Amino acid sequence: MARPSLPSSLDSTLPGISREVLSVSMEPKYQCQQCKEILRKPFQAQCGHRFCVFCFKQLTSSGPIPCKTCRAEGIFEEATSMLNIAVAFPDNAARREIDSLPAKCQNDGCSWSGTLKEYEGQHEGRCDFERVKCEACQALILVREKDHHNERECEARTLNCKYCKVTFNFKEIKAHDEICQKYPMQCKDCGKKKIPREKFQEHIKSCAKSKLACQFSEIGCRAVVDNGKQQEHEQTSMTEHLRLMLAVLSSERLRAEGAGELQEDSGLGLYRGPEDASPAGAHAQKVTALENIVCVLNREVERSALTLEALSRQHRLDQEKIDNLSNKVRQLERTLTMRDLQLAESEQSLRELQFCTYDGVFIWKIADFSRRRQDAVGGRAPAMFSPAFYSSKYGYKMCLRLYLNGDGTGRGTHLSLFFVVMRGKYDALLKWPFSQKVTLMLLDQNNREHIIDAFRPDVSSTSFQRPISEMNIASGCPLFCPLAKLAGKSSYLRDDTIFIKAIVDLTSL
Repeated sequence: MARPSLPSSLDSTLPGISREVLSVSMEPKYQCQQCKEILRKPFQAQCGHRFCVFCFKQLTSSGPIPCKTCRAEGIFEEATSMLNIAVAFPDNAARREIDSLPAKCQNDGCSWSGTLKEYEGQHEGRCDFERVKCEACQALILVREKDHHNERECEARTLNCKYCKVTFNFKEIKAHDEICQKYPMQCKDCGKKKIPREKFQEHIKSCAKSKLACQFSEIGCRAVVDNGKQQEHEQTSMTEHLRLMLAVLSSERLRAEGAGELQEDSGLGLYRGPEDASPAGAHAQKVTALENIVCVLNREVERSALTLEALSRQHRLDQEKIDNLSNKVRQLERTLTMRDLQLAESEQSLRELQFCTYDGVFIWKIADFSRRRQDAVGGRAPAMFSPAFYSSKYGYKMCLRLYLNGDGTGRGTHLSLFFVVMRGKYDALLKWPFSQKVTLMLLDQNNREHIIDAFRPDVSSTSFQRPISEMNIASGCPLFCPLAKLAGKSSYLRDDTIFIKAIVDLTSL
């Protein structure tokens, strides 16, 4: 059922004030019956009990409920002991008395004192000695030091690398600096600073003062010169480089044209073998043999290259076939997806037509009640929606929402039943906000005593404005039916099935 809202001047987002703030003992009349703390913006219920406006709003968020304090004191009366926002009122007399009570700050180190009104308006939540828990590292810190702690001291704070903008934990700052590709580095050779790590190797190769080994080092040059002086070194050391090359060539020539292998005989010493009388001819034979081997290898390489080229062409053809087949498969998958969506929409339309009514009267049969309620208790499916029904063929589209284990104040004790206005095809032609009287019933299958609740919509509530989404916020009865009435041999529950009926008053439509 739609509920009236509190004026903004009386609203509050906080429960009662801690009783430890008082400098004197707290009298029971200043205690909230819900949070048991000092009343904050006290509200007096019809039964006379006082509540913080925040607590009272929470208690009655889903509709009127019985006053637990009246029950505890044994003075419960059906007519007056219901907590109802519509008949409660702000207790300004009690508020003035509470505002004048003496108060002191409960935080260690703070010497503030004054009235409770001054504490609530000037000191609460602003005390420099109040300690709060850091959300990141869970340490207790003074409120006045919170910003400094978050920026400079918190071990769990997150930082953005000022070079690469990556987010990381403060503890990982050193490890990140070691791998950050944007981290500025300095060249030890030329002294240049702020070189990004990702470009440092490229700089080393081109740095004029970076020292590299001479490219003739393989033949014996031991010089290490600056990058920019390589050409100068090659010009000034040309004679030395030629001498080194001559030595290498001479060594190779001597090895090739040597007088033959020297063999050692145990009695005659060193001598030249007769078979080596023509060393130049032997060397020529070796060169010819090597040239033949190279030719054979070249032919093998050419054959392999031709084979590889043929395989590459075949691979390209196969890949084109695979790509074409993949495109066809994707097209078929898209077609199947569209067909599945169309089929699902058709099935949904058929289900709606099967159960749909167009006269504002709808009976909802809920079978397999026990299993569905277990799903609700276990949290797997706390709520279920009925099929849609209409006030007329071109009228309002509506449905019901049922919590088999209750919702809000009815959780665990009642069935909660709500009425939902849905977006329809002809909303532009209808009168808004929706204002027709709604009657909700749990049918007695013996046709004796139905459970009935009815309400007329609050036209200021968003629940009854023209829907801008698929459905509006549900509104109805969180305490619709006690679950105890469905226990045992209940006339409301037969063959594990219940029936719920909704009637929309079509007068004036």
